[in-house]
Amino acid sequence: LKQNKKYVKADHNSWAARITNDGLIYETKADDGETGAGMVILRIMQKEQVSDCIICVTRWFGGIKLMGDRFKHVQDATKHAVDHI
Repeated sequence: LKQNKKYVKADHNSWAARITNDGLIYETKADDGETGAGMVILRIMQKEQVSDCIICVTRWFGGIKLMGDRFKHVQDATKHAVDHI
């Protein structure tokens, strides 16, 4: 993802993954400086039973601090991705 110049300039590329292997589910996440965002993505993936998938939510700072609303945006973007898998 970060090989694309547009995404390299993003402030945050938060992601989570759930991968299955031999009947087990392996999970991992990364916040990329957006503390807690990876867990928000992972929880939605768990709730919706999404597996064998990586979801990345990219955010650029637009000049306005979103405070707690940033997590709503992460949730909305993740739900959108899940709905379109």
